[in-house]
Amino acid sequence: MPLPTYLTTAEAAEYLRLKERKVYDLVSQGVIPCVRVTGKLLFPRQRIDLWLMNHLEGDDAVSSPTPPVLAGSQDPLLEWAVKESGAELALLCQGSGDGVQRLIEGRAMLAGMHIWHAETRRYNDPATLGLSGMRDLVLIRWAKRQQGLLLASDNPHQLARIEDATRPGIRIAHRQPDAGVSHLLQSLLTRHRIDTSQLTWAAHPSLSEDDLALAIRQGEADIGVGIEAAARRQGLAFIPLQEEYFDLAMRRRHYFEPTLQRLLSFARSERFVQRAEALGGYDISELGKVVYNA
Repeated sequence: MPLPTYLTTAEAAEYLRLKERKVYDLVSQGVIPCVRVTGKLLFPRQRIDLWLMNHLEGDDAVSSPTPPVLAGSQDPLLEWAVKESGAELALLCQGSGDGVQRLIEGRAMLAGMHIWHAETRRYNDPATLGLSGMRDLVLIRWAKRQQGLLLASDNPHQLARIEDATRPGIRIAHRQPDAGVSHLLQSLLTRHRIDTSQLTWAAHPSLSEDDLALAIRQGEADIGVGIEAAARRQGLAFIPLQEEYFDLAMRRRHYFEPTLQRLLSFARSERFVQRAEALGGYDISELGKVVYNA
């Protein structure tokens, strides 16, 4: 029989090969992940696995502390939640690729990413991102987001497909090369056999989802690929193209840091759910799910 998602105290004790009394001691010390529902203790099995492996591998023995920085891709819902939850994370969002590099080098505690790999047709694959060497890597699902074409609200050029970007005079808003959406855009251009030399690009790259949407709103570009939430924030027209996964990458020991636990706890609140619905283009049904555990 497969183990349930939430373990009782007896099941957790058997799973950990401990006596129930010891499990209660760990709960009273606040060191083992658990939740209390109508007076009954329940232990989320995925978090128990993370906690166990964290201690078995000695991940706490760190030579130098990691700064409480959230790097990687910018996400409007995540940015809002960090501020509203009081998670005390500094935001340094300069693209998914930059976040990966900062995570590897120990210059960030978390990295938000949504990198599409066309050959494997997967998002955020550690092997293709150069993260497979991190023996304590964990990926936590943040949200599924809707990516699509961003257009001026009145769509004066009557653009409807990515192929329309090849029309003379149509300017394309774009992100920095290591941004997650740049990988998706390149995949779309390749799929539709569009030569990038045929395209007219905006004069400057946009450094965030919101910046790209703003460039189109201000008339600096006519079309771009981005998320629905950014389009809504700037009052733009939006044509869906693909649903993507936005995940948070971290070292296992950082999953248990109060900063991250505060953020994830806030993300389970009704206020957070209402914000996600208001922004639009988010599916948060899998938020908090462990999607990779090295």
